[in-house]
Amino acid sequence: LLKGLTAKSSVEFVKNEQYWDKENVHLDTINLAYYDGSDQESLERNFTSGAYSYARLYPTSSNYSKVAEEYKDNIYYTQSGSGIAGLGVNIDRQSYNYTSKTTDSEKVATKKALLNKDFRQALNFALDRSAYSAQINGKDGAALAVRNLFVKPDFVSAGEKTFGDLVAAQLPAYGDEWKGVNLADGQDGLFNADKAKAEFAKAKKALEADGVQFPIHLDVPVDQASKNYISRIQSFKQSVETVLGVENVVVDIQQMTSDEFLNITYYAANASSEDWDVSGGVSWGPDYQDPSTYLDILKTTSSETTKTYLGFDNPNSPSVVQVGLKEYDKLVDEAAKETSDLNVRYEKYAAAQAWLTDSSLFIPAMASSGAAPVLSRIVPFTGASAQTGSKGSDVYFKYLKLQDKAVTKEEYEKAREKWLKEKAESNEKAQKELA
Repeated sequence: LLKGLTAKSSVEFVKNEQYWDKENVHLDTINLAYYDGSDQESLERNFTSGAYSYARLYPTSSNYSKVAEEYKDNIYYTQSGSGIAGLGVNIDRQSYNYTSKTTDSEKVATKKALLNKDFRQALNFALDRSAYSAQINGKDGAALAVRNLFVKPDFVSAGEKTFGDLVAAQLPAYGDEWKGVNLADGQDGLFNADKAKAEFAKAKKALEADGVQFPIHLDVPVDQASKNYISRIQSFKQSVETVLGVENVVVDIQQMTSDEFLNITYYAANASSEDWDVSGGVSWGPDYQDPSTYLDILKTTSSETTKTYLGFDNPNSPSVVQVGLKEYDKLVDEAAKETSDLNVRYEKYAAAQAWLTDSSLFIPAMASSGAAPVLSRIVPFTGASAQTGSKGSDVYFKYLKLQDKAVTKEEYEKAREKWLKEKAESNEKAQKELA
């Protein structure tokens, strides 16, 4: 039950003694503290003092070497979550309150560039996802969080093939640049400087023929209080400008307050308020165990999400037509009609994901949760586990148990092995019952 809530400070809960299954609620009180990302080291300090039961660590913070020494037996990496975080491309920008552009011709040039698929692919191939992830996970843990698809590649399977396998098989039909691409989690299968330069060369030729002058300026907003977010966008800037050259593309980071950032991204009332060219303020977590839970949100009629991810809320705008999103609609709708054969259904959704990947309208970067170094006093794997819905979230507290001392890496790994074994047995039993 909610006991107290103080804006930008704390949220307090107390156990509901009238709850029908209260025997499985092991925490009498829960206090959540507000964290804006400005003081990364405060998480470990509060864990050490006993104020926190759980702390996410940032290997790039100034005191991490000291923390790593003090807790050398306790720091472990969590499992990668099913949510996705990446970069959205604004195909229909209308507001320019936060910009480094000084002329209308620069605005037109950027819009034309972002409507060009080869240009978007150049950005996609130019992003060094390992370096991007390393800004919060450190070099050693960077790869763990890397993701190459909008839909988690092992989210569903068709026989022995994962969803990622199905997508990889269909991608080469869109061009040789997709041959042999590895879409699995935990490695950067898309970063390729040679491919980025090749796609950019095609884009530049077409854009110059259309009167576009270079460099293209890309406005990317950041919350000035979030150090790790700023670091990631700086990494994006470095990757793109190094690979493509600042004479061709310049990433202009626009720093602003948290409220300003939210008002032009997540909380924007409509597409005309989405004041950016590329935004890292986009992430999604699945609600149910079907690829549609990801892919439906980018259909042209899903205006509440398309405005945040792609900068439009009019499904019939010229920009939507120009980038071919109506074809994406058809692929998603065709997959939704298949209700008799799951394997065929997943194949068809993989076709939609392949189109989305080739379009590079959304640039995947990393898992939005998990795959992170932590310190914890939560007994490993006592909480609920789910790829989808609220039971897999960080704020589902039923079943959780605490222990007095910090969990060790050894304790975590033993618990994980036991959990994986029990999970496999449970899945096998369920499959037999369904047969």
